[in-house]
Amino acid sequence: MAATPQNPAASAPRRKVSRHRGEGQWAVGHFTPLNGNEQFKKDDDGLNVRTRIETIYSKRGFDSIDPNDLRGRMRWWGLYTQRKPGIDGGKTAILEPEELDDEYFMLRVRIDGGALTTAQLRVIGEISQEFARGTADITDRQNVQYHWIRIEDVPEIWERLEGVGLSTVTACGDTPRVMIGSPVAGIAEDEIIDATPALEEMKRRVLNNKAYSNLPRKFKTAISGSPLLDVVHEINDVAFVGVRHPEHGPGFDVWVGGGLSTNPKLGVRLGAWVPIDEVPDVYEGVISIFRDYGYRRLRNRARLKFLVADWGAEKFRRVLEEEYLKRELVDGPAPEQPVQQWRDHIGVHRQKDGRFYVGFAPRVGRVDGATLTKIADLAEAHGSSRVRTTVEQKMIVLDVEQDRVDSLVEGLEALDLTARPSSFRRGTMACTGIEFCKLAIVETKQRGSQLIDELERRLPDFDEPITINLNGCPNACARIQVADIGLKGQLVLDDRGEQVEGYQVHLGGALGLEAGFGRKVRGLKVTAEQLPDYIERVLKRFQAEREDGERFATWAARASEEALS
Repeated sequence: MAATPQNPAASAPRRKVSRHRGEGQWAVGHFTPLNGNEQFKKDDDGLNVRTRIETIYSKRGFDSIDPNDLRGRMRWWGLYTQRKPGIDGGKTAILEPEELDDEYFMLRVRIDGGALTTAQLRVIGEISQEFARGTADITDRQNVQYHWIRIEDVPEIWERLEGVGLSTVTACGDTPRVMIGSPVAGIAEDEIIDATPALEEMKRRVLNNKAYSNLPRKFKTAISGSPLLDVVHEINDVAFVGVRHPEHGPGFDVWVGGGLSTNPKLGVRLGAWVPIDEVPDVYEGVISIFRDYGYRRLRNRARLKFLVADWGAEKFRRVLEEEYLKRELVDGPAPEQPVQQWRDHIGVHRQKDGRFYVGFAPRVGRVDGATLTKIADLAEAHGSSRVRTTVEQKMIVLDVEQDRVDSLVEGLEALDLTARPSSFRRGTMACTGIEFCKLAIVETKQRGSQLIDELERRLPDFDEPITINLNGCPNACARIQVADIGLKGQLVLDDRGEQVEGYQVHLGGALGLEAGFGRKVRGLKVTAEQLPDYIERVLKRFQAEREDGERFATWAARASEEALS
């Protein structure tokens, strides 16, 4: 599919401009920027900020950075200012951005498909130790995030990353973000189709391409040929899910319009089957619809999910076919439901080539640079040169011979990276939280780690699949609405009437198996101190009341409010 011209006015046919102020849709003639974000993107493409970082800001220091670059365009290269230490959650929504900004940055390394060589992982670990005070969190979108980055060090960090084929380009911003993919693509015995060739072509077409560097908001992509549905496809802007067509064979089912945050929506099927060599064309078509028809007037309505909700799947598919692909798509089947709740690839699994992969669990994605280099060394010592990150903040070592698996598992255990985790360690995720994030209200990472230890102590025999997701604010970076137990950080009143850190509780959310957002019990909030007691109490009630084989989410949907409180 040919790239669309960079000039937005040239990317769609001219139409009569409505008297209504519109939603800022380029395709219907609304080109006037309607908010500050749209204005700074019009003034200068975010990709261009790299030159200023390299030639001006890294040499003159933090105070030389233009505000529109600092809190806007620098995101196009994976950079956000981090939260100034010592600012409590009660001030998050009160202070101005410059009052929250520290003179250090979070830097996000995009890892498309979660695919890394051990050489790449080692460089990530070395950069962490030299430039990021050892920080290197694994995110739930397969990325690695550094903190404490100085602007003076960014050019050298880029040089080292790019020297091993990694990048931070459009890791943030109103852009095509990292493309998540099955971490066992190409090796899993049960794989329907290996999506790797399509993923690589999608990257080639859109990354660093100014035709797609000014979108209404961020654009999230998922693609997997695994029957486990292992890329949370329901909550991405566009997703390609492996299916077998009864006539045409293996290909992909297309989903659009998913996303969480404060207005969660599950993606919808277009009902179209796409062969692997046509996936990049469809991908470009979907992202182009978002660019041209997406709502740019209000930031809180600028995600693709709002356009899809207004149009519906039928109209979206028709516009995709008629205006962008210039051909009809083939109707196709929906993916089958996965046969298991865990989709994280934790443990020891046989590959289709006879070797094995080993999935293991850091604590809520919190690792450090020294540990990452040790993982690289350990993998290589056991004959592997490939590792993967997952969408559950976990990691995998690929290509291990059978007689070396036990030794690798023991080596991981010595690093506190277990391939045999408890349900609590396996199923608990946490966002960055107030430690570094300017939007956060409460702490998450340390609390999540402590919660794991406490629940393992209190419920040592609990072995049911359970997901516990902690988020520091309402924006759902840790996917609270689709967890068995989702915890949204906020300030609450304790028994003494004092304001303390706590969580609003969401229960019974799920993806894959009967996907949905679960329920909130009116007024159900817990303080951080009460959190272990609350979760222990609810899980014991689940064990006492569940029917044979019943999942937590199913029980939570039918349980009384008393049982959930």
